[in-house]
Amino acid sequence: MTTEKSGQTYIEMLRGFGDKLGLPQIDVEKLIEANRKNLDALNESAVAAAGGAQTVLRKQREVLEAGLREATTLVRGYQPLGDPKETLAKQTEFAKRLSELAVQGAKDSAQTTRESTTEAVKILQDRMKAALEEVRATVRNADKSKA
Repeated sequence: MTTEKSGQTYIEMLRGFGDKLGLPQIDVEKLIEANRKNLDALNESAVAAAGGAQTVLRKQREVLEAGLREATTLVRGYQPLGDPKETLAKQTEFAKRLSELAVQGAKDSAQTTRESTTEAVKILQDRMKAALEEVRATVRNADKSKA
C-alpha cells in the first residue's frame, strides 16, 4: 500500500503527519497486547457470569426437587377418612414447608446472581483501570522520549 508520488506507505504518511502535529507515537505491539488483555477480561467475565447462571439453575432445581419430595411425603401420609383437623393441620404444615423452601430458594438464587454479577463487573472494572494506567504510562513515556 504505497502512494505513487513518494513511495511511502500509508502508515508512514500517517506517522509523518502525526509527528508534524506533535502526536505521541503509537506502539502497535502494546496496542495489540492491550486488546488481547481486554478480550481475556471479557472472556473471564463471561465465564464468571455463566458459572453464576449455572449455580442459580442448580439451586432452582434443588428447590423444585425438595418441593416434590415434600409433596410425595404428604400424599403418602394422606388419609381421607382420618380426622379432618389432622388432615387440615398436615396440609397447612405442607404449605408452610413449601413456602419456606420457595422463599429460601429465591434468596439463595438472588444471592448467587448478585455475587456472580458483582464478580463479572469487577473483572471488567479492573481491566478498565489497568488499561487506563497503560495509556497513561505510554503517554508519559512518549513525552519523556520527546524531551
